Order: sequence, then C-alpha cells, then structure tokens
Amino acid sequence: MSSILLKSAKILDTESSHHLQTKDILVENGEITKIEDSIESADKIINRENLHVSNGFFDSSVSFGEPGFEERETLANGVTTARRSGFTSFLLNPNLNPVTDTNSAVKFLQQQIDTQLINIKPLGALTKSFDGKNLAELYDMKMAGAVGFYDFKKPIADANLFKIALQYVKSFDGLLFSFPQDKSIAGKAQVNEDEFTTYIGLKGIPNLAEELQIARDLYILEYTGGKLHIPNVSTKASVQLIKKAKAKGLNLTCSVALPHLFFTSNKLETFDSKYKILPPLRTKEDSKALTKAVKDRIIDMVTCDHEPMDEEHKELEFENASYGSIGLESAFSVMNTLFGIEKASELLSKPKTNFGLKTSKIEVNQRADLSLFDPNSEYIFQKQHLISKSKNSMFIGESLKGKVFGSIYNDSFYEN
Repeated sequence: MSSILLKSAKILDTESSHHLQTKDILVENGEITKIEDSIESADKIINRENLHVSNGFFDSSVSFGEPGFEERETLANGVTTARRSGFTSFLLNPNLNPVTDTNSAVKFLQQQIDTQLINIKPLGALTKSFDGKNLAELYDMKMAGAVGFYDFKKPIADANLFKIALQYVKSFDGLLFSFPQDKSIAGKAQVNEDEFTTYIGLKGIPNLAEELQIARDLYILEYTGGKLHIPNVSTKASVQLIKKAKAKGLNLTCSVALPHLFFTSNKLETFDSKYKILPPLRTKEDSKALTKAVKDRIIDMVTCDHEPMDEEHKELEFENASYGSIGLESAFSVMNTLFGIEKASELLSKPKTNFGLKTSKIEVNQRADLSLFDPNSEYIFQKQHLISKSKNSMFIGESLKGKVFGSIYNDSFYEN
C-alpha cells in the first residue's frame, strides 16, 4: 500500500465540508482515506511551510508538439511540466503533425496519453487538416474520445460550413470551438490596432476583426442551437456580445488567455517577439473589461494558452517570428497575483466540468486529484523556473505571487 500524507494543509474547496480548514490529509492508493487534525505516519510525508491544497488544476488550451513537432515539446516532458505546475487535467489542442482530424489519430493520441499519470482529453480538428472547407470525422472522433472540435487559432471563414457543423454535432451532443477572428478584416497585421502600436509603426488588427466573427457565430448559434465555446476572447465589446447571448439562454462558454489580463500592447515597445501572441495584446481598457468579466462570471474560464515554440521560429525579428507563449509554469502565480487565492483556485479547477471531466471533492473516500501550493511566496519569474522544452514565456522577468509545490493525481505525486 502506497500512502502520501499532507501535513497542516489549508483546504480550498467550496464543495468540501473542510473548506478553509487546516488539516492533515492522508492519501492511500489514490484515494483520500483520512482528513483529520493530526495524522502521524505514511510512506511519503509532505510538510511544506504555508501548504495549501485545492482540486487539481485544469486548463482548456494546452499545446504540445508530439507527434510531429517534438523539437517544441514531447508528451512526456509536457506532462512533467503540467504536473509540477499543479495541473492534473487539461484539453490538448489538435495542432500536431499530422493534425488530429480522424478517429485513428484520436485513438493513437489517447493510447499515448493513457501511459501518462494525468487526465488529458484531446480535441479533434473541426475541418480536415485545418483546411476550413471540409468537415473532419467529427462523430468518429467523438466516439474515440475527443471532447470538442477546434481548428486551433484558425477561424472558420465559411459561415455555411459553421452552420452545418453546429447542426450536425447536435445529434451526438458535440461541442464546437470557434476562434474569434475575421481574417478578411485582420489581413496580414500582427498586433492590435491602437494609438501605441500606430506610434511605433506596426500595422494593427482592429477589434472589429474579433467582434465581427463573434457576432456572426452567435447569430448562427441562435439559429441552429447546439454548443459553442469561444476561446481567447480579448476585447471589451466581445464581452458585451457574449453577455447578451448568454442572457438569451444560448449554450455558450468562453475563455480569456492570461496574457490579455496581465499585459497590454505597450509591451511591444521593444519589438520583443516573446509578446507576439494571437489574438494580439490589447489595450488597458480591454484588459480591465476582461478582468471584470472574469470576476462577474461572464467569461467562464481563464487559460494559460500554453503554446511551445522552438527558438528557430520564435527568436526572430518580430514580423517573422511565430505566435505563441508557454504558460503552464507561471499560470498559478499569475492567476493568484491577479485574483487572489480563492478566486484563482476556483478558476483553475472548476471549469473542467464544462467539458465533461470528472471532479472530486476534498473529502474522505474521494479520488485524490490535488494541487499543492503556497499562495504567499513572492518572486521574480525567471528562465530557471521553466520546465518546458521550449522557453518562449512572456512572463520571464515579472514579479509574481504564489509558488506551486506539485500535484497528486490518483497515487502519483509530482513534486517541485
């Protein structure tokens, strides 16, 4: 029998009768068997200063590189990165090579995932090879385990195709993701269109490009019914569109990426490619509106939008560099810095139920699915804190609050 004992852990779980209490927690063979004021012995004892524990962290947008882009990230190292960063479950984007767009591709990926000590659910592509023209094997991928369908950060330009896809997936309770950008408006611009980016001479993407796509998608969703998730919402007006759609009772969720809450386009002053992401960093006004929408629960979830990119594609002049930033290692600290520990732990654990992932309370006889951390530790986030194979983090050099000690999932423990 393997056992893990957490000593003097403050519990953060609003569904638990022990919420905000400091207790000893015993995990045996992947199950919580005791929660008491004092427990004496176990095979492994974790006794950390200011130890806090919550439900295992979850993220709705994580990219790795295997298969096809192993130079960016492998599955094994990606899982280690996630687990040591407190994550016990997440959705894996289909932007691999080959693209995850068939039943066999999902099955292959799931077989590789099942060898890891983590709960990963794959997303399938919405169209074949992300071509935006031909629907992929949606039903077959759903049967193989895909929890949703998403052409990763590639908008669906064809409105009729999007309508047909929403109608089709209703028959098997499928979930569509739609990236909010109208390419005909965005053109080849790579940053936000605002006073600052105009001043430094960069051609910008107007907010209209996002808002027009969202408005179109919401009109179609109202017409067809079905389920829709809008990832990476990034403008003030987008929030208002989503708020009105939810008031109508549409089956709709959305997310915002942490960089859009923490940074603004002013960071582009040095033309540093680590700040090149999609959607682009927006204005302070947008960032404030997004943060308020998270607090008001108009935005359902916050994602670290973890997107590894190798130096060959990232360490280039700004206009030639690839989009993307990694975020798993810094996610808890950034969220804790922005929202405080109770809201951060809620945002990091509760959204998994939106995608049909099981959650367990911090109670006796429940499966162990736990994240361990100190919410008060302050530090400067540095390259040395990165576990990912790729190092393209825009949070390097930022003052953050809160450090993760590790995670327990079933009977496995990953420790920092």
